[in-house]
Amino acid sequence: MTWQFDKCFKKTPELNKPILVEGLPGIGNVGKVVVDFIIDELKLKKMYDVFSYTFPHSVFVNEKNLVELPSIEMYYLKRDKGADLIFLTGDVQPQDEISSYEFCDAMLDVLEEYGGSEVITLGGIGLPAVSKTPKVYCTGNTKSVVEKYKKGTKLNDKLYGVVGPIVGVSGLLMGLAGRRKIPAISLLAETFAHPMYLGMAGAREIIKVLSKKLGIKVDVKKLEKEITELESEMLKKTKELEDVSKQTALKKVQGGDMGYIG
Repeated sequence: MTWQFDKCFKKTPELNKPILVEGLPGIGNVGKVVVDFIIDELKLKKMYDVFSYTFPHSVFVNEKNLVELPSIEMYYLKRDKGADLIFLTGDVQPQDEISSYEFCDAMLDVLEEYGGSEVITLGGIGLPAVSKTPKVYCTGNTKSVVEKYKKGTKLNDKLYGVVGPIVGVSGLLMGLAGRRKIPAISLLAETFAHPMYLGMAGAREIIKVLSKKLGIKVDVKKLEKEITELESEMLKKTKELEDVSKQTALKKVQGGDMGYIG
């Protein structure tokens, strides 16, 4: 068992050609801020809790002074018109290359089970300084999906030479979706390239794009009001996971495992 999807519903939701929107931790945690905000604002129903033995070997101590495992979760939004939406969020991403590929394939399996029609991944582009008005770039696995999301927005598709490889789930989901002929696009907002920085401004710009293209009705102003609370919670978890990763890396080097370079 690599990836376990625990159902959080009694009756399987009937979804209409759902679009998967991914927002896992990354540069500036931009994608996670976007998806978590939408989930909270719209009070979405949870579909699955995702568990894996490939998660970091650690637990968090929560506000109740009890422990909880790192988690990845899926939520859904039923709509009267158009495609329904599935949102992917969590505390962590898969920790290595093989796990990342397996996880993305497992996610696409679930999407296909529900007759999924499209994938949107979210992330940040790290800059050496903070931008007050971040640009949002886009790229995808087909020209048509890029043009679809560019229309009527300020999305910039001139990404070649701006970034290198798109690492992790945000990139692999697009690539592997292409193998299954599922259109996929990534929205990447400029943010400050510091591990402790929370890319709220970039998240706000992505939410504006999603609101326009997907018809999601959320109050973006509320996002700015919640900055302090979100920063406190997310930066604490980011710091804890970084400490665990450093300890693991040190043990590998001390044990003579030179496969790790850092």
